[in-house]
Amino acid sequence: MKIKDVMNPNVVFCKPDDTVREAAKILKENNVSGAPVLEGEELVGIISEADLLKLLILPEKRDLWLPSPFEVIEIPIRELLSWEETKKMLSDVGSTKIEEIMKKDVHTISSEASVEEASEHMIKHRINRLPVTEDSRMVGIVTRGDIIQGLAKL
Repeated sequence: MKIKDVMNPNVVFCKPDDTVREAAKILKENNVSGAPVLEGEELVGIISEADLLKLLILPEKRDLWLPSPFEVIEIPIRELLSWEETKKMLSDVGSTKIEEIMKKDVHTISSEASVEEASEHMIKHRINRLPVTEDSRMVGIVTRGDIIQGLAKL
C-alpha cells in the first residue's frame, strides 16, 4: 500500500506569522494535533500540540531568598534571574509567532512511498505526521492514524 492511498490531501496548515493563539485555534477547530507551516506554497516548518505546550513550562524554580535592603543594591539582577528568563516569563505566550517555535527540520515523504516506509520513519524519528511531497510541492499529509485506518481496510 502506498502513501497516496492513505494520505489526507486536504491539509490543515499554519503560517509562520500566525500566533500561538491562532495556531491553537486552527488545531482545535480541525481536530488535529499538529500541522505543517506553509509560507505561500513552501513548507517551512511543522508545529504540534507538544510545541505549544512546551511554552507553558516555567523555568526551573530557584530557592526563595529574601535579601536585606543593602544586598538588593549590591546583587546584580542577572544573578537572581537572567533577563531572557524574565522576558519569557512576562511575555504573553498567546502572541508568540509560530516561526519562533516551529520545527524547521521537517521530515517528508513521497506519495509513492510505501506505508511501511512511512511507519518506519515515524517510529525512528518519533513523529506523528509526515507532509507528503511531490516535486517539492506539498500534496497531502499522512498521520499514524491514517496508516492504521488504511491497514484496517485491507
